[in-house]
Amino acid sequence: MEDIFLPIVICGMLFVGMPWIILHYITKWKQQSGTMTHADESLLEELYETARRLDDRLHSIERIVAAETPELEVRRPAPELPRAEVRQIREK
Repeated sequence: MEDIFLPIVICGMLFVGMPWIILHYITKWKQQSGTMTHADESLLEELYETARRLDDRLHSIERIVAAETPELEVRRPAPELPRAEVRQIREK
């Protein structure tokens, strides 16, 4: 009896159990992907503000160094995107 029961259980686990578990977690992964939580949005906003402030500080330092050293060439700042465009980029 055990000679028949054990292969049936093993085949059931391989051909039913494993795909069931794999497909279950694939659907859970697809449900969660593409959505941002409120915490993610606030963290992204905070990181954007920090990057903007650091960029402003860098431009200030470059202007100070350029004023002290006239032969130094200062790079031109990149135009800043309006906040509405930043939000549109984030939503894509």
